[in-house]
Amino acid sequence: MFYVEAKRIIIVIFGALLNALSLNLFLISAHVYASGFTGAAQLFSSIFNDFLNIGLSTGIILFVLNIPVAILGWYKVGKGFTIYSVISVLVTTVFLEAIPVVSLSEDIILNAVFGGVLGGTGVGLTLRHGASTGGMDIVAMVLSRMNDRPIGIYFLTLNSIIIAMAGVLYEPENALYTLLTLYVTTRVIDALHTRHEKVTAMIITHKAEELQKAIHDTMVRGITILPAKGAYTRDDKSMMYLVVTRYELYDLERIIGEVDPNAFTNIVQTTGIFGFFRRD
Repeated sequence: MFYVEAKRIIIVIFGALLNALSLNLFLISAHVYASGFTGAAQLFSSIFNDFLNIGLSTGIILFVLNIPVAILGWYKVGKGFTIYSVISVLVTTVFLEAIPVVSLSEDIILNAVFGGVLGGTGVGLTLRHGASTGGMDIVAMVLSRMNDRPIGIYFLTLNSIIIAMAGVLYEPENALYTLLTLYVTTRVIDALHTRHEKVTAMIITHKAEELQKAIHDTMVRGITILPAKGAYTRDDKSMMYLVVTRYELYDLERIIGEVDPNAFTNIVQTTGIFGFFRRD
């Protein structure tokens, strides 16, 4: 358990470093904006510096924006998940303050693409190991549970505001380059993890009872167990069918690896659910 948690913290720190490098080496100097709260912090920093002559860095604003979000996440999402999110935000803030803001290229397209790749890699790795970068992830989860609407709607809303303000306050091209960064970021996150709120796992295993107990010791999810037979080996097996959120996917993968490393697991996108699905 210590090894698993230590590995997760290391990944969170590494993801925070990538996010900070994305901002300070590529996006900030080009006035191209990241997604979610990070992009909002960039935008506020630009407004304070360029229009109000108040020197507030992106890192400090990102930290301040995440204070009420952390409190919300603690009570509404889960203490463990929120702790890792807080660690991610704190370390990102430190890196943003420690790494100088420089311009490695004058080409705004290169800045948009490479900034999106680094930022998407940081977020994707963090999500893949069962944590988050805080901010909009937590807000969107809470709103999605309250209104039973897809989590992507809230990401789209915030990012649309960021894109529109970038176009109004600066050059219209900045909005288009911001859109390019958001597209690259999303594609990288999809490649490393998933942005879908819910996924369906189908597990073919010889150890259905052991897996069912291990899963229920960690999360409260309904599982349907069906008899199955290998077409080639003719062995009798079981297929376990369950739906989990993307934040539980890391724990599910870890459990399967510990209980039955030989199990075959297929993870697919779940676009909608009818009937009871625990949201707490």
